[in-house]
Amino acid sequence: MLSRVANTMYWMNRYIERAENYARFMDVHFNLSLESPPDAEEQWKPLVIITGDWPLYQKLYKKVNKSRVIFFLGFEPKNPNSIYSCITNARENARSIRPEITKEVWEQINSIYFFVKEGMERKLWKNNDPRIFFKKIKEDCQLLYGIFDATISRSDGWHFGKIGQLIERADKTSRVMDVKYHILLTTPQDVGSSIDLMQWAALLKSVSAYDMYRKKYGKLTALNISEFLILDKKFPRSMLCCLIHAEQSLQEITGSMGGFSNEAEKQLGKLKSELEFVDINDIFADGLHEYLDEFQQRLNGVSISFYNSFFAVQSQIQGQQ
Repeated sequence: MLSRVANTMYWMNRYIERAENYARFMDVHFNLSLESPPDAEEQWKPLVIITGDWPLYQKLYKKVNKSRVIFFLGFEPKNPNSIYSCITNARENARSIRPEITKEVWEQINSIYFFVKEGMERKLWKNNDPRIFFKKIKEDCQLLYGIFDATISRSDGWHFGKIGQLIERADKTSRVMDVKYHILLTTPQDVGSSIDLMQWAALLKSVSAYDMYRKKYGKLTALNISEFLILDKKFPRSMLCCLIHAEQSLQEITGSMGGFSNEAEKQLGKLKSELEFVDINDIFADGLHEYLDEFQQRLNGVSISFYNSFFAVQSQIQGQQ
């Protein structure tokens, strides 16, 4: 497979996963904001920080309120990570590799694109309740996942796409946990309070983990929720589960079933192995925020190693000619 095609498949899926995550974040946080004063900054600011785009937000806007945050994360063309930008980029990636994907995948990506474009033209971020819009985006992205899995052969292209999706998912799970622990809970007195439990429940719902968590643990506790979202091997949105399946797809691409044959396998394997053998009590003892921050940095390192191992090959060859 051409490195250009692999790179495009990888990023197409990352963009779709990012858009779906933003849609679920805003849906859940809108529900949570109903319990807070209207336009409360402490409710909407963390939603921007989740994405890592707080510096850009500060450059574009002077104040933090519900309408501005929804526009910034949902529709802002100057935000490269907004839902509109992600879906637009995913569609362009899909168009450039049209022969590599199926008619059904292309039609579904187009459907999502025109739905988001219509929402932008109708200025839906000004609606009192935009949850139906974000719920539809989330459902349409999930439908695309199903079409992608059901209609595309398990070739290298499918595995590159799956790796992109899983790396993006692991990153977003770590970010939403970090914001809850480090920002939303502002005073030690709130630990264990009804506000604290409401926030933890919202965190679980933002990654569609509430039902599976309650089935396994029952009672809501910070320790158990963190263990579930970081270390659970069976829940598909946990950080460890994402890395396990990303490594499996990478091994299908390289044919390596032990050790590593390139830097991407080495970095991904090391990070996955460390999560497999870490204890949640040790994570809390050293600091959950510090652990999640380091994880995000190392996951970025994994992404860079993927580019260097697979996607930079084409440009290197061209440079030698």
